[in-house]
Amino acid sequence: MDKQLINRCRAGDAKAQRMLYEHFAARMYRVCYRYVKDELHAEDLLITGFARVLGGLGGFEYRTEGSLEAWIRRIMVNESLMFLRKNGKLSFVAESKAGCLEAGVTAEADLTAEEIYALVLRLPTGYRTVFNLYVVEGYSHQEIADQLNISGNTSKSQLSKARAALREMLLKHGITQYNG
Repeated sequence: MDKQLINRCRAGDAKAQRMLYEHFAARMYRVCYRYVKDELHAEDLLITGFARVLGGLGGFEYRTEGSLEAWIRRIMVNESLMFLRKNGKLSFVAESKAGCLEAGVTAEADLTAEEIYALVLRLPTGYRTVFNLYVVEGYSHQEIADQLNISGNTSKSQLSKARAALREMLLKHGITQYNG
């Protein structure tokens, strides 16, 4: 994204703000949806998030080509997490549930990225949230723990359970267990 466009947005240029929104809206909607799994809430979060983006551009420091997108993505993730907390939708499955499959898997069926995305959306909220934060967003377990007000071990446990649940779903979709 062009520094000049960012400066125009900072100056309140509505046309530039619209261009910024249109450039990132589809990707950021998908980020929000990945957490809340509801189209209307994801749209609301997208709008709220972009209001924060536009209001916070004055404090944004452009560093590299991808820094603006990373900053916007972080805002959208934070908005989604706040929504989950506020609405009591962020819950974690107890330790005694879900065993972990130790073996790796190999693909013998062709699953598209959209089909894998749909499987991730079927995970319980706690699993899905930690999985998204760790695998997709690249947060550390400590960062996740801080964001969600849980322990680092709970984050690790939820990730392990998410992976086990995904393996189970993949097995049901023609992905077989690897015995190597």
